[in-house]
Amino acid sequence: MKKRMQKLSCCALLILSLLVFTGCSGKRLMMGTGGTSGTYYAFGGVLAQYMTDHTDNRVTAVSTAASKANIQSIGDGDYQIGFTQSDVMNYAWDGSRSFESDGPCRDFRVLGALYAETVQLITMKEDIKSVSDLKGRSVSIGAPGSGVYFNAMDVLEGAGLTDKDIKPQYQSFDDSKEALKDGQIDAAFIVAGAPTSAITELATTNGVYLIPIEGELRDSIMSLCPYYAPLEIPANTYPGQDDPIQTITIKATLIVDEDLDEDLVYSLTAAIFDHAEDISKENAKGEELSIENATSGITVPFHAGAARYYGEHGVAVNSQQ
Repeated sequence: MKKRMQKLSCCALLILSLLVFTGCSGKRLMMGTGGTSGTYYAFGGVLAQYMTDHTDNRVTAVSTAASKANIQSIGDGDYQIGFTQSDVMNYAWDGSRSFESDGPCRDFRVLGALYAETVQLITMKEDIKSVSDLKGRSVSIGAPGSGVYFNAMDVLEGAGLTDKDIKPQYQSFDDSKEALKDGQIDAAFIVAGAPTSAITELATTNGVYLIPIEGELRDSIMSLCPYYAPLEIPANTYPGQDDPIQTITIKATLIVDEDLDEDLVYSLTAAIFDHAEDISKENAKGEELSIENATSGITVPFHAGAARYYGEHGVAVNSQQ
């Protein structure tokens, strides 16, 4: 009888331990970010920690090839959360541009827009003062088919140029930084929240110039591509940058697997926007977190869990499947 009671007690303890462990651990979720020198990776690490701390789930941020790769990886089931540019997200939904050959990809839903993605054109050459000056130069325009690539193409087209008018180099932010330092390229497009660590490092160690995208050029780009908005990079965003720089922007957006549970996505959304002030103390991009920014200008459907959170805060969004 005693042995039987001991056995039952052991079984009960084992079951209780499993229940406690399961309840505490929840789901393990993978978040696709971007390259280690970009804003996605740094900010993604902060958001993943808040999601882990304020939900029953463990969220891990990993370095990736960014927007398109994150969308496809969610579709493949490798990631459950991912960063993407708002324009690339629309390409995926519509099956256009970088998704033209693959066709539409609609395995994701929006959790919320996070901050402005700044189109930054940088150089170390004093004689490159405008986009038109890129003609005949070696210019990094991002990986083929990436968000940066199409942003670069839009800017060049606005200036009456194509990739045939330059010597295109298809490099990551970090590779662009090193190539500029070594004199292997003349300029580079970097699309990320400003300040971007790759540019800050270059400005600190070598000095760098930001090329403005303004006036008729900016008007032309926004006329051709209405998903852009004007943006000013404030003076002193980077070392040695004494004047504000005019440019254009799209939005960094967080997306999730469409099959994630509604309550789960609700809790992930709350983990971010209920703690926006605390997040801003850890990463400057947190200062742009707001329900208004998260929900405005988004045409792809939101996840039902995120829509419920925003609805409770007085903002109705499209979550139709």
